[in-house]
Order: sequence, then structure tokens, then C-alpha cells
Amino acid sequence: MQSYRPQSAEIAVQALMLASRAFVGLTARSLAAVEGEVTLPQFRALVVLAVRGPQRSIDIADELQVNPSTGTRMLDRLIRKGLVRRVRSTADRRVVRVRLTRAGHDVVEQVMARRRADLERLVAETAHLWQPPVTEALTAFAEAAGEVGEQDWWLGWAAYSADVDAADQTEGEPATA
Repeated sequence: MQSYRPQSAEIAVQALMLASRAFVGLTARSLAAVEGEVTLPQFRALVVLAVRGPQRSIDIADELQVNPSTGTRMLDRLIRKGLVRRVRSTADRRVVRVRLTRAGHDVVEQVMARRRADLERLVAETAHLWQPPVTEALTAFAEAAGEVGEQDWWLGWAAYSADVDAADQTEGEPATA
């Protein structure tokens, strides 16, 4: 049995469904432009690592809402592609985290730059529609979905990206776990 929705809520849901297909299409095209096939779920894992820094595989699986074994297999594929690597914690050798490599960092950066350029073009084509209530509604929607704001995302990215090169140069063999 379907719950009652006011007509305006149903119109909003339909508009968001349409927009979400457009966003997925933008992301897929941005991913297709990057060398080395990366799936949407793999890209999401790369983004989590880019924003939050090294994570345990269980944390990545939790964030992506997949079974731990699925998350581990996905990370194994990203390791084989050279986009992430496992590293042991210096504080507790039992803890193994996954972090981006320079190549993984570059994939995220390229995809985000391409997506941003596509969005800037689309916003320019529809500039007359971007009234403050529209952008406020989209921002509130993204926050309700647990996304961090653009400035916070890039600040986290900038803070972590400098460590990627240093870690690639100072670490030996990847951890095995």
C-alpha cells in the first residue's frame, strides 16, 4: 500500500528522479573519459578515500552500503589497477587501511574536473532558473543525504592529497591482509 503524498511532493520526486539519471549520466561520461576502467561503485570508494583519507576496508563497505566481502573484492580490484594500496597502521600493526595512490588521486581529480566543467556548461544554459530557493533546496537535499558541502569536500581533499605523494615515496611493499 502506497502512502499518501501531496502532489507537490510527487512532482519533486519525479524531478529528482529525472535529475538523478542526468547526474549518473554525467558521472558515467566523466568516468569513461579516464583511462583504466573504473565502475561507479569503485569511483565512489575512491572519493571516500579522497575525502576522508585512509580507511579500513570495513569502513569503505559500510559507507558504500555493501557487504564487507563485496567491499574487499572491490578494493582488491582497485589495488590491482594501482589506484589504492593497503598500509599497516604504525600505531597498531593489526590494523590495515586502504589509501589512494597518486594514480587514484589523479582519477578522482580528472573525473571531478570533467564533471564540474559539464555542470558549469549546463548551469550556464539554464542560468535563468537558478534562483536562490532552487540552490537552497538542492543543498538541503544533499546535506540530508549525508553529502559534505563543496568547500568542505575540497578542503578535505587538499589536506589529504599532499600526503599521497609523500606516502608513495616513503612506503615499501604494500601490506598484505
